Amino acid sequence: MAESAYGLIARFETADDLLAAVKALRADGMLGIQAYSPYPVAGLADELDAGSRGVALWSLISATLAGIATYVMQWYAAVIDYPYVVGGKPLNAWPAFIPPTVSMVLLFAVLGAVIGMAVGNRLPQPYHPAFNVDEFAHASDDGFFLLVTHSAQGDDNHSELGKRLHDLKATSIVEVPR
Repeated sequence: MAESAYGLIARFETADDLLAAVKALRADGMLGIQAYSPYPVAGLADELDAGSRGVALWSLISATLAGIATYVMQWYAAVIDYPYVVGGKPLNAWPAFIPPTVSMVLLFAVLGAVIGMAVGNRLPQPYHPAFNVDEFAHASDDGFFLLVTHSAQGDDNHSELGKRLHDLKATSIVEVPR
């Protein structure tokens, strides 16, 4: 493989072939494997060790902060900034503060989840070396692609990797320029 190459990208005809190739390459000790398919493939994320992206944590933190901020803002407005007694109720009438607080908690939980998903998936990604391969344009239509950037041993003998991918039923194998 040339010095300026990013890795090898292989196209597979079916999702089962892609999944079998990922399993075989992981068993061979390959690292830097990325899979692309037009729809979710059952078991693929497990084989690629796609761990948690922290979406739940982002959601929890943003919901908690929004809930605290909303409650404190209402309390400050009712007790400190504009203390006005209505119907003999105490200034800190917390039951009245609950509906807006719950609404803001739900809103910011969803916003935190969306932001956590985008950050965890490194989105938006306006450039990736795989975009340099013309055939990769079919990744969202009908193609199942596997991008391998390096092996566990650190050696970049891509002629052997190309042979291995061909043995794993890859229909085409292309070198990915940087």
